[in-house]
Amino acid sequence: MSNLVLDELDRKLEGHGHRFARHADDGNIYVRSRRAGERVMASVSRFIVVKLKLKVNSEKSAVARPWDRKFLGFSFSRDRQPKRRIAWKAAERFKQRVRELTSRTRGVSLRCMAKEPSQYLRGWQAYFGQCQTPSVLADFDKWIRRRLRSMIWKQWQRFRMRYRQLQKRGVERRRAYHTAKSNHGPWGLPRVRL
Repeated sequence: MSNLVLDELDRKLEGHGHRFARHADDGNIYVRSRRAGERVMASVSRFIVVKLKLKVNSEKSAVARPWDRKFLGFSFSRDRQPKRRIAWKAAERFKQRVRELTSRTRGVSLRCMAKEPSQYLRGWQAYFGQCQTPSVLADFDKWIRRRLRSMIWKQWQRFRMRYRQLQKRGVERRRAYHTAKSNHGPWGLPRVRL
């Protein structure tokens, strides 16, 4: 519906030579200066309200730099040659969802708990894999692995179980002993392949 109703807006913007991106009812218009941005925003808002008889969400609408705004979960870096990056709100939603899926209080097996996040992560990767800042994706990968290691560590609970499980996974005796005895807590543990 949005594409049908807002087609007239697209034609108006194209007629004025503006560069813009729109998906359904979400859109960005790119101009050279703040003054031009304010002028275009006033003109477009008036067109939407008067001509198309629609409401403009004033809380979400703003004149700002591209790196201060998000569009479909993406934003831009401040580099001289801007790069597409994941918007911080999308990153926070991602972490919150992974926390929910890997919560220890869910009462499901570790195998099941690893399966659900992997489905979510595949979809997320398919969408946000097009970002031009791969270091962010690598950081998320590290964070998830650490979270799962922490969860496994908490399940093992006691020294003897931890020591046995580490040795079963090929960790040398001395390292397994010191790691199992560690009182750093699951998040502060050295990286040991669990």
